[in-house]
Amino acid sequence: MRCFAVPRLLVPFLALALGLTGCASAGAGGGDSGPRRTANRIILEELEPVQQLDAYDAIRRLRPQWLNSRGGSSPQVLVDGTRQPGGLESLRSIRSSEIQEMRYMSSSDATTRFGTGFDGGAILVTTRRR
Repeated sequence: MRCFAVPRLLVPFLALALGLTGCASAGAGGGDSGPRRTANRIILEELEPVQQLDAYDAIRRLRPQWLNSRGGSSPQVLVDGTRQPGGLESLRSIRSSEIQEMRYMSSSDATTRFGTGFDGGAILVTTRRR
């Protein structure tokens, strides 16, 4: 009785096909789809098209959910590590062209890092002039 023998070229071909499929689904392609968006961070490349806006309007356009009150409290604003009086309104005095990046921290993360008083979370602004 003779068993069916797999042609010698079929095995390497299947291995190559599986390898290429894995690389293609990894998402690390060479295509330039623009800046990579994350829910809790706005980077310099995303701010370039909105340089004429202030930080508040840039956030309103790019990540409006950051401006929502949570539990009745608005996020606190820290610019280059310094807590700003005036809350979200302090973002109106910062031009987007001056910003390196902005991050949103949840209330639990902000409280862990900075202490109490961050019931609405925190918006961390890093300027280019640092």
